[in-house]
Amino acid sequence: MIQKMNPNRSLIVPYFAPFFAYVSIASIPASYISIEVNYILRIIIVTLLLVWAWRWYIPIRGPQSPLVSIGFGIGAGLLGAFIWIVFLSPFVQLKDNQPWSGSAFILRLLSAGFLVPVFEEILMRGFILRFALQWDDARKKRKNEPLHVAMDDRSINNVAPGAWSWAAVVISTAAFTFGHHLQEWPASIAFGALMAWLWIFRKDLIACIVAHSVTNIALALYVFKTGNWNFW
Repeated sequence: MIQKMNPNRSLIVPYFAPFFAYVSIASIPASYISIEVNYILRIIIVTLLLVWAWRWYIPIRGPQSPLVSIGFGIGAGLLGAFIWIVFLSPFVQLKDNQPWSGSAFILRLLSAGFLVPVFEEILMRGFILRFALQWDDARKKRKNEPLHVAMDDRSINNVAPGAWSWAAVVISTAAFTFGHHLQEWPASIAFGALMAWLWIFRKDLIACIVAHSVTNIALALYVFKTGNWNFW
């Protein structure tokens, strides 16, 4: 029997804090701090928040082999980079194409490749997808105030690895999409759907985190090699 754990309301701050800290720091105008300092602040502060919040997170491992999940993550990540380039291409061709400085590129690579995938996948597929699944389940069972039920009477810690519903996939993918620029929405929808499939297929967050990391690193190497900085 699964033991009931922290209700979802109590998990909101640990799951959302790294994401909102990253976005808030990214929103600081360049006239106040340089892009290099901005990324250094993001890396330090968000990493500290992740360390603090880790005790509340669901396990990133699932019931299947983590090594196999890493392998699937690498393959899905390369596919994700291809998807991102294809879906974003029609919306960036006419934009300015300014290269990043060497130090800014390295800092962004570190952030996008090794930090963003961790807190985004923990939030999007770890919390939001699971929470939406519990809300959808309460709604289907005709519970009074299903959102309240999911928030205060359920815990995402009790959701089985890989569990899903169409509503949960759509909601988590939409949340991921809204976190990106408008021209990135088609690519974000496709990539979010790919990450949801990985969660369902591999039943863990390792595959999702690795895939997200590989996609971001591959995109960084692509723009550096080709000079198509519009894609990053």
